[in-house]
Amino acid sequence: MQEAISIAGTVIQPGTRKSVELPIPDFYTHASASMPVHVIHGNKPGPCLLVCAAIHGDEINGVEIIRRLLKHKTVNNLKGTLIAIPIVNVFGFVSQSRYLPDRRDLNRSFPGSKKGSMASRLANILMEEIVEKCTHIIDLHTGAVARDNLPQIRAYLKDNKETEDLARAFGVPVVIHTELRDGSLREAARDRNIPVLLYEAGEALRFDEVAIRAGVRGILGVMSHLDMRPKARKKKSYSTVISSDTQWIRAPESGILRSIVPLGTSVKEGDLLAYINDPLGEIETKVTSSVFGIVIGKTNLPLAHEGDAIFHIAKYTEMEEISNSIETYNDELDSLKD
Repeated sequence: MQEAISIAGTVIQPGTRKSVELPIPDFYTHASASMPVHVIHGNKPGPCLLVCAAIHGDEINGVEIIRRLLKHKTVNNLKGTLIAIPIVNVFGFVSQSRYLPDRRDLNRSFPGSKKGSMASRLANILMEEIVEKCTHIIDLHTGAVARDNLPQIRAYLKDNKETEDLARAFGVPVVIHTELRDGSLREAARDRNIPVLLYEAGEALRFDEVAIRAGVRGILGVMSHLDMRPKARKKKSYSTVISSDTQWIRAPESGILRSIVPLGTSVKEGDLLAYINDPLGEIETKVTSSVFGIVIGKTNLPLAHEGDAIFHIAKYTEMEEISNSIETYNDELDSLKD
């Protein structure tokens, strides 16, 4: 039997689950505000996994991922502890904004402080009340407004086998090694030797069914890898290739953008990605790939200024293998029924 856990003065006993309202700074209307936290505290000792979403307030796919995760039947008898926070940036979520009311990016404000800006104080609350209790973290994100991301894991993998194993256990075909950004939750957790996976999928302010299903499946896969829940008897394996470099393809001209390649497409140097026309259709410019890789992100906005980032490509060498794996993976997720 493991010991009880306490969050914001609320004690959660082993073998129970409880929702906690973590106090955060009030709205300027003097209405109280809180961060919703749900804790499933198993009877048996094990890892403490934090799954959080909406650090950027308009990235809402993760809210639905966590809702479905908490309803999954296997989480009721887990080993260790699952801490789920569907909405970290409550203020941004309410205003449908990526940022906090002071226009600061919460994911550039960690580890924060008790006496700093709102962003700094909110980061500090999350670190002291939640992160300090955790052994592993999965942080759920999406693309920005009008930008769509292929389901992918981003993590710092350099000389870090534990994190790489977690990334592979998540089960998405695309894993990208990325450096740590100053002030990010990943950096703050890394300083405390806590492995972090950042899941990117879909678009801000939109629910994407495939991205949501991939997220739920991936978290359950990580929990199985950590021995928090039983492993599936017959688990399908997908080719996971790690990329250490990505590149944005930018608009060579301003105009009306017509994309002709979907997310997950394998491309090589010189392949046609889109056309850019003037409004009358008299001038047409081709947008081509300058690298060999997989399209992992793209703009959904058909209006482009010269220099706008319109396609994000992860560089790979094992193209055919990863491309076929992505197609199979997406087809299976698309056909699933809840």
